[in-house]
Amino acid sequence: MTLSANGLKARLHAPDIVVAPGVYDALGASLAEQAGFDTVYLSGASLAYTQLGRPDIGLLSLSEVNDALSHIRERTEASIVVDCDTGFGNAMNVMRSVRMLERSGANAIQLEDQTYPKRCGHLRGKTLVPTGEMVGKLKAALDARHSDETLIIGRTDALAVEGTEGAIERARAYRDAGVDMLFIEGIRSDEDIARIMAEFRGQVPIMANMVEGGDTPLQNAEALQALGFSLVIFPGALVRALTHMASQFFTTLRRDGTTDAFRDRMLDFTQLNEYLGTQSMLELGQKYENR
Repeated sequence: MTLSANGLKARLHAPDIVVAPGVYDALGASLAEQAGFDTVYLSGASLAYTQLGRPDIGLLSLSEVNDALSHIRERTEASIVVDCDTGFGNAMNVMRSVRMLERSGANAIQLEDQTYPKRCGHLRGKTLVPTGEMVGKLKAALDARHSDETLIIGRTDALAVEGTEGAIERARAYRDAGVDMLFIEGIRSDEDIARIMAEFRGQVPIMANMVEGGDTPLQNAEALQALGFSLVIFPGALVRALTHMASQFFTTLRRDGTTDAFRDRMLDFTQLNEYLGTQSMLELGQKYENR
């Protein structure tokens, strides 16, 4: 059973860290909710990987993100944190993005300070917009939202470009602009974490990003909570797990000409329909037939 989606703001200020698995569609979000997660992260990277079969290098459009969000919101009551990349343009584009995503059910919207098109935070060669431009975009986002329960997350990728002090300076500016949470991407060391927490802990919630094989060493939620983080996302983990499984599945099918050797790692037709609630939906439809 999930908590109310409207409670994300309060949960981020509670002692316990919020853990948000990355998802890219309604099935993944419903599986996460069934497993007991009250918050999911709609990952732009995962959308690019799965919908386009391409890397996270700024190829997605706002409408593609919004369509995925709409389907997820229809299926789940969990809180949804949405990766809005750079806002898909300037401050005016950011305002439109925030309004559209909020209407479609976003509980938090993340905006980053890369130039457009952006690239994954754990890829090299990133470039940033000026701090003043990003502050303007964040203020536009805050002004555009209908409710202050819709959270605005300010992300900086400056660690890889301008170093720790540059990232902290940008994060200060974003905090002062009024964001609800800070996300300093690509943290590489305990020293960076200590500097960041010394500056911001207790002032604004801080978000952590766990990417398997990425720049930031993997830590569990309990350890991240002790360090002072309020939210941790695992944005691409589901895609990496499914890609590994799917490659084995296709190898088996190609080799054997049947799925029989893989069936112990699959749901069968009946099991999948039980999970999806097929029978109850058909019965609901029958209530309205020939009335």
